[in-house]
Amino acid sequence: MANDSEDTEPELPSMTGVSSLGAFSISLPVEDLATSIAFYEKLGFSALGGEEGSWMMLVNGTAVLGLFQGMFDKPMLTFNPGWGQNASELSEFIDVRVWRETLAKAGIAIDAEADSTGESDDGPASFIVVDPDGNPILIDQHR
Repeated sequence: MANDSEDTEPELPSMTGVSSLGAFSISLPVEDLATSIAFYEKLGFSALGGEEGSWMMLVNGTAVLGLFQGMFDKPMLTFNPGWGQNASELSEFIDVRVWRETLAKAGIAIDAEADSTGESDDGPASFIVVDPDGNPILIDQHR
């Protein structure tokens, strides 16, 4: 007798709550990371973490901003499944691969060049979709 659970597709997440996409931030390409950090610190942001010379995450209240030098050429919205807005790990979250499958089934094109979801069944992975106005949206799971 076949196991019915093997014959059914996995339940996909509801698309009604952005909070299930995890932490939200704006990712900005910058020419000079140190200069940009100094500017945003004057606006009240403080360093949350990063890699010297490449990228830095900054926070001001609930606003999270990523500054990236030489990594991409256009600002993008970023969501991090598995992370809370305060950079804490969430105990339960929808895996990035499930999000990718859900969006693809909904007819949203996945940027093939920026898709690392097929490299493993769990853990870190990411993909990018582009909204109707050309704005990239990065879904980036760190764990």
